[in-house]
Amino acid sequence: MSHLLVLKQNHFVLWRPKTDPVPELVIGVLQPGNPCTLVEKEELKLEKHPEFPDLWVLHVSKIPQLREGGVYHYFFRVRDTNPYKSAHALIEITDPMAYGVDWRLRATHAGEGYDEDDRDPSSIIMYSGGLLIPCDAGGETAMAGDETLTISSLAPNNRCVIYELPTSWSREGEQGGKLIDVGSFRDVLSLIQVEARPVNFSGIAALENRAHLQELGINALELNPPADSWVDRQWGYATSNYFAPDWDLGKPFGNTWSTATSDLSRLITTCHSHGIRFFVDMAMGFSNRCPLANLNFTDFLVKETEIPEEVDPEKGSRQNWGGDLFKYGFHTNGYHPESGMPGDIYPAREFMKTQLYHWINHYHIDGVRIDSVKTVSNWDFIEDFTAAGRSRWLLRCSETEMTSETANSRFLVVAEILDDQEEKEMVRQKRTDGIWNDSFKRRIRHAILGCNLNEDDGFGDMIRKMIDSRRLGYSDLSQVVNYVGSHDVEGYQNERLYDFLDNNGIWQKQERIQLAFTCLLTAVGIPMILAGDEFADKHDLKVLHPEKQMDAVNFERMAIPWRADLFRYVARLVQLRTSHPALAQNETEFFHEDFTDNRRVIAWLRGVRGTAEQLVVVANFSDWASSPGPGTIEAEYAVPNWPFLPKGMHWREVTQERDVPGEWAGREPLFPWEAKVYIPAAPA
Repeated sequence: MSHLLVLKQNHFVLWRPKTDPVPELVIGVLQPGNPCTLVEKEELKLEKHPEFPDLWVLHVSKIPQLREGGVYHYFFRVRDTNPYKSAHALIEITDPMAYGVDWRLRATHAGEGYDEDDRDPSSIIMYSGGLLIPCDAGGETAMAGDETLTISSLAPNNRCVIYELPTSWSREGEQGGKLIDVGSFRDVLSLIQVEARPVNFSGIAALENRAHLQELGINALELNPPADSWVDRQWGYATSNYFAPDWDLGKPFGNTWSTATSDLSRLITTCHSHGIRFFVDMAMGFSNRCPLANLNFTDFLVKETEIPEEVDPEKGSRQNWGGDLFKYGFHTNGYHPESGMPGDIYPAREFMKTQLYHWINHYHIDGVRIDSVKTVSNWDFIEDFTAAGRSRWLLRCSETEMTSETANSRFLVVAEILDDQEEKEMVRQKRTDGIWNDSFKRRIRHAILGCNLNEDDGFGDMIRKMIDSRRLGYSDLSQVVNYVGSHDVEGYQNERLYDFLDNNGIWQKQERIQLAFTCLLTAVGIPMILAGDEFADKHDLKVLHPEKQMDAVNFERMAIPWRADLFRYVARLVQLRTSHPALAQNETEFFHEDFTDNRRVIAWLRGVRGTAEQLVVVANFSDWASSPGPGTIEAEYAVPNWPFLPKGMHWREVTQERDVPGEWAGREPLFPWEAKVYIPAAPA
């Protein structure tokens, strides 16, 4: 564990404040009310660490009011360094490394020049056994569980199927007569565990007595940033408090206080016990209302200015999205949070690495998505962050008897870049483990319309690049995350898949959506499913900011028969993707293409031809169909060069769950926008 996190076990710690005057700890007990107040309050000066002038601490033994099992709310009082404020008053701020926050109790108003937006939430901590323990306002703590027993049972990277879910999208509610997202960590839990009931509301027949994600079969869950954000009920990319889980997501209707810390811990532990890995999205390019802006702005953040000679060189072309950009190129001498030694440090980098250590150590996450590398704009930091996360993960796994190879294959850092050339170069230089492969989305959406992508050399070339990411320059399937849609639904051809087809005049959608999922789940790469796409959910709100961030998944649509059929189709392919050896390998062979007579039929083989572990896909990307009349010569579509089977085995078609007679192998009917998936099967 990092030196700073160890220090925080029995000290209140403030790293790199401006020190005029000496920073203070303001601590007490929350008194419920309207508004809530801080009682039994003490104001104590922090002490400069004897070895490090940029580190201020206060040992628990010097706070006589701390009682065994007590829950305390606290702030740090510092001189405001925010360059956009003229007053630079003494201001109470959230601990920048607070493990939990409570938005019911806000900081004292700092005076003239400040408003309600400058009142930070209080930090929360429990005192127990001489230690400071992460907790919720009611004293709830992390769920205990021996996860060392489950790590090796989690899926390795090459067998993952990721489900991308903005947490609040897990439930739909109403506010002011308008449908919005009101989900919480507990509502996500109900999608995994039958016994866990949804909290914010129930009564969705399609979800009664079933665990949606268990039935779908995914083995990795990725939440949009679960760290605390001041913004209510949105995606979470406006992160404020990086070490704390989001207060709103732990406060479903009926809760007096947020139980975000214990709820998130329970969610992750339950995921792992059900064989589901847990990825978190981290927005590290910019922050919104982060206490670092008050603590020491110039060390951590980029000041925006229109005065040419005052422009920070780290600004460049970066967009701040209404927040403050992090300054990853600035370095100075000081205390190193990881080693506990003095030296050359990059404050913003070390802050982000330390919060990553906390998420791995305390919550046991096993994957990270780095949001918008273009906004981060520092490849050295991305490389450092990835290496630090893997090192911390391996250290945690060293407590078990698993090999380093097994441990390595169960941790992943993926970066979102959205630039084809930069993506390949970042992976080639080993700055990160993998990237979001947005080009897969572009290609599959053209493919299910029967169109070519201009950057490719014809339709066949487009499909080959879409299915086999090695043709794009990657060396392993774990280096790309493929998807047909993602949370970022705004912009040209980015809308949900159902709406994309609708906007392109496609009336019969099920066949094309099934075709898209067949490609996704048999392609070389880690497949990711946007929540709701597995049953063709559609937009209910405008695909614009902020509505796009509040458009919850409508699970009631699962009751529509064709959508339920689609869900079962996708679930069969997910089960295949997570279990079949051929799809965990890179080997791919394209052995048939037919573009005659308005056909666009392509067949590919995953795995090794002629073995029990091969898999064959025959896909029709056109309106053409073989003639009707099953069983007649006219109805069949013959695929030449069909692979042989090992002795005693027969073909089984996965999407329809049926065995294929030997004489039909490679000669079955093919219908418009259909894909068939064949695997060898032994006699029952």
